Amino acid sequence: MDFDTVLMDRRSIRGYKPDPVPRKVMEEIITLAIRSPSSMNTQPWHFWVITGEPLDRIRKGNTERNLAGIPASREIRSHDAYQGKHRDRQKEIAVQLFDSMGIAWDDKARRNDWVLRGFRQFDAPACVVMTYDKELQHGDIAQFDVGAVVNSLVLAAWSRGLGCVINSQGIMQSPVVREHAGIPDDQLIQTCVAIGYPDFDFAANNVRSKRSPVSEVARFVGFPD
Repeated sequence: MDFDTVLMDRRSIRGYKPDPVPRKVMEEIITLAIRSPSSMNTQPWHFWVITGEPLDRIRKGNTERNLAGIPASREIRSHDAYQGKHRDRQKEIAVQLFDSMGIAWDDKARRNDWVLRGFRQFDAPACVVMTYDKELQHGDIAQFDVGAVVNSLVLAAWSRGLGCVINSQGIMQSPVVREHAGIPDDQLIQTCVAIGYPDFDFAANNVRSKRSPVSEVARFVGFPD
């Protein structure tokens, strides 16, 4: 694929074929992703590529603890509930997804099932847990750099026929992730990326989130009219 096609066609994938993702393909994708820029070339990121039984244990533990009411233990700062235009955009994509799946707003059972899918990282055959060096935690630069490399990871995966969804629901219970992925204490967990071959018979995979036009998000200063 050419670069424009990768950018324009990519979408979040929430339904996957059971086919395993070969390690060689993951290594190719990460080789591309780590060409992302980082502040002063610090490259603070670490990729924990997980599949098989360890991923199943993470899914199980994350789901059980969340259902038991154990408070989330994400290791990066969160925020209060979205408000205003950000809440509107959040609701807009939720409506698109639920409509595609035929889930009514008052159907609590199916909405709850959707939440559980998120806890299970949408049953993807693999995931990449992204961490960064704990010594860089007092600031926002390392997190910015990890965000950049995650974007490159997602685009590289799409170029190889793989789909992803960046999914912090799947790592809400960080002790579970640390235990089964073997993540050391000198790293902080930022997010994870569910990854696998898209099942395009899964209706939600055909949803394209809307984007604001350039005229709303960009200001051009010093350019001739």
